[in-house]
Amino acid sequence: MRSPALRALGCGSVAVLGALGAAAFLLLLTPAKDAALPARNKYGLVFDAGSTHTALYVYRWPAGKENGTGIVSQVEACTAAGPGISSYADDPAGAGASLKPCLDKAMEIIPAEQQRETPTYLGATAGMRLLREQNSTKAQQVFAEVAKAIGEYPVEFRGAQVLTGNEEGSFGWISVNYLLETLVKSQWVTPGVGRSEDVVGALDLGGASTQITFLPGTTIEDSSTGALLRLYGTNYSIYTHSYLCYGQKQALKIPSTEQISHPCYPRGYEENITTAELYDSPCVRAPSTPSAAQLLRVTGTGEPAACSAAVQELFNLSCGANSTCGFNGVYQPPVRGQFFVRNLHPCFWGGGVGFWGTRGWPRPREICCRSKF
Repeated sequence: MRSPALRALGCGSVAVLGALGAAAFLLLLTPAKDAALPARNKYGLVFDAGSTHTALYVYRWPAGKENGTGIVSQVEACTAAGPGISSYADDPAGAGASLKPCLDKAMEIIPAEQQRETPTYLGATAGMRLLREQNSTKAQQVFAEVAKAIGEYPVEFRGAQVLTGNEEGSFGWISVNYLLETLVKSQWVTPGVGRSEDVVGALDLGGASTQITFLPGTTIEDSSTGALLRLYGTNYSIYTHSYLCYGQKQALKIPSTEQISHPCYPRGYEENITTAELYDSPCVRAPSTPSAAQLLRVTGTGEPAACSAAVQELFNLSCGANSTCGFNGVYQPPVRGQFFVRNLHPCFWGGGVGFWGTRGWPRPREICCRSKF
């Protein structure tokens, strides 16, 4: 099988993709009736609550839509101080407080007379999916405090929700193709522009999960991995799947020994963690009697080949009953076309996908890595 071409986006483009992912969330959830309001620019707020941080995006768009889909522009982006909201499981009020500086900034941008009609959403991803699985009560408390904090501002808050893995993958796919202008944006475009065969696939590595989304050339056999999107007058039947626990932060969880040398961290990297921090996730199987007080020292050795070998051990390549799969026996149709990477730590991720070359996935040498350390 011929391997699809793959490109990696630079740091600036990755930031844009994060913003556009939030924009996709806004456009797909904003009712059509909002576009029928008086002919002036509309504003919208979207909190992108990832596993490692939360960002608020302020958007503006014309009241009308093109072929049923809005054309948005980003007005402002604000990163909340501190970690992602899932990290506030033991301090729910802190999650709400962390959002207020960004909301204050947004109120300075949106005209006062339009603030109360500004739709505001918060979409949380795999970090909150893991917390909900681990302790649903704490997850509800975090969301309650987030809603309370946003409710103190004169906006039309439409709720906080945990996105499913399929939703996260779909929004990432929209982001990539919006940025590359492969989607049809107007009914007046030249025939042939924005055709479904021109769109690209998206590989998205977050902190707690990783997603693959693309438009296959065959029928999707497992309906739970499919999504139907209508964008700019065109229907797209995409395949998408999210692998929980295979994000960068969770995948680098390490064995419990007092001194740990890790090939996937750069040489000179040092960090002290406790066993409680190591085993605070459903992604890591704890020993029967872990010592919460034990302190572990992690040092990086910066060995790409050893890192690649270690990462590949995380994956089960058996397809089981499925004729085709990605890994861990999850159904996946044959990949098709070009893929773009949207990730946090491309060099770590690139080291782990060498085995995918045998299944039509891009090989590590096709990934343009640049360390962020």
